[in-house]
Amino acid sequence: MQSNSKDYTKKKYDQVLPGGINEWPVVALSRNRAEFIKEVTEESIRRIKANNKSREALIEEIETTLFREKLRIKRNPWAVDPPDEAAFLNSIKERLLDIAQTEDDKAKDEQLDAILYDIIGRYSNEIAGNFKKSRYRMARSIVTFGFARLLNASRARGFWSIFSTQYTLQDKIHITGEVEQLRTLAKKGTIIMVPTHFSNLDSILIGWVISTLGLPAFIYGAGLNLFNIRMFAYFMNSLGAYKVDRRKKNMLYLETLKAYSSLAIQRGCHSLFFPGGTRSRSGQIEKRLKLGLLSTAIEAQRVNYQKGKRDALEKIFVVPVTLNYHFVLEAPSLIRQYLKLQGQERYYVENDEYSTSYKISTFLLKFFTKGSDISVSIGKAMDVLGNYVNDQGESFDKHGRIIDTQEYFTQDGRIISQNQQREDEYTRMLSERIVEEYHRINKVFASHLAAFTAFVILQKKFKKLDLYNILRLPEEDLVIPYEEFKTSFESVLTKVHRMHNAGEIGVSPYLTGEVDKIIDHGLKNVGMYHSKRPLIKNKKGDITTQDLNLLYYYHNRLVGYNLEKYV
Repeated sequence: MQSNSKDYTKKKYDQVLPGGINEWPVVALSRNRAEFIKEVTEESIRRIKANNKSREALIEEIETTLFREKLRIKRNPWAVDPPDEAAFLNSIKERLLDIAQTEDDKAKDEQLDAILYDIIGRYSNEIAGNFKKSRYRMARSIVTFGFARLLNASRARGFWSIFSTQYTLQDKIHITGEVEQLRTLAKKGTIIMVPTHFSNLDSILIGWVISTLGLPAFIYGAGLNLFNIRMFAYFMNSLGAYKVDRRKKNMLYLETLKAYSSLAIQRGCHSLFFPGGTRSRSGQIEKRLKLGLLSTAIEAQRVNYQKGKRDALEKIFVVPVTLNYHFVLEAPSLIRQYLKLQGQERYYVENDEYSTSYKISTFLLKFFTKGSDISVSIGKAMDVLGNYVNDQGESFDKHGRIIDTQEYFTQDGRIISQNQQREDEYTRMLSERIVEEYHRINKVFASHLAAFTAFVILQKKFKKLDLYNILRLPEEDLVIPYEEFKTSFESVLTKVHRMHNAGEIGVSPYLTGEVDKIIDHGLKNVGMYHSKRPLIKNKKGDITTQDLNLLYYYHNRLVGYNLEKYV
């Protein structure tokens, strides 16, 4: 193995739109915010009525919404919730009772339309972002200048080093992959960026990446729970975020959310959403994606074709991104939730380490003054069917032949008809391709490899035990002799490098050199800020853990590559 070398480029990128911020689609959207909210409301109502043909069906849908919303307020209230929610829901209930007592059918329909408009209008206003140029510039400056100052103060000596420009965030956050293709296509079509999601820090991180690469601001769905925290609320409101409330499962809200996303994409707004739907509670790369917002990319492409936007340069391009951390602040609470819920959809209270601005500030201070790095891997761009595209925006199949994606939206030689079943299938196909690309561009850190190796050794040592019994093993059973660990680690490392050479996975530059040094780097960095470390050397120099749940969490990052057999 060769010595360490950087596989990322530190450079300054020019803006891809030289005309400046006023040319950004998100600016136009914000400038006409009231008009856009009205359009979203009307489109959502059209969709809802299409799904509920009769008056009775529509009333039943609204009653279901009321029931679920009242349950949400009771079981899982958030500080960011409007104070008048209960009063609003009660008023809707009373108006539904008035409809039941009305005999005139026309009056009933008018009352029902008014109720629907008020509910959807309220949802639209809640979801809608409010991008402001001045606040965007300020937020960008705070992130870039403030964090860079911390970085210089930690890496250089003396008080005056805080004013140094020797180090930038690109020394800490490494951007790799298909950067130039992304910048090229952002000039030609509409980008849908779909990152993996492990931490609440992801939203700020990906916003910085977009700005650093000279791309126009993206609109993106941020969890409404983030707006409970003042620090995040400021950044989210400044950077084009629209609000996504994962507690709301009713059809009225979900249709409004999808209408917002689809219409914004149709207007040429570059968009970002986390298709996993929420942070990965297990620590694994997402295997099954939420199809709701993802389907809006398919729909928007079909509508653009219907409008005559058929040039390859007006297409919608999907760009997978993986975010790679040594350490996830919320890991202890996330893995507890995962083990408790076992993937089931239930109500649960958001309660993790990101509960206050103070705790976030403390974490950021630690992160930028310690040695742990982050890697952001940009994948190859695809069309909405999951076919790779070239820098000209042309799609090609797995045999390298150019194909016309418009044909996927044509039936019997006629342009373009809506077919929900067909578009659902396209969404499923796209989700599978995104997951494949996640695994291909995922970057293996030494910390991931160390955690993976250690946990699999324990699994094989106690092969008759299930996961939950392994996680309850006594302390004396958790010691792995160093030489045994090293042998398995080196075996897995060799396989990972073979996969990397075949283009099946990415690797950190710190995965080269002497094996003992790679192991030391992994042990130093894995879960480095947790009070109980997932992996350490004991006084004898053997490998053990202070928190088996956390070891399992960080091990999960390499699940899905069939590496277990090399341990």
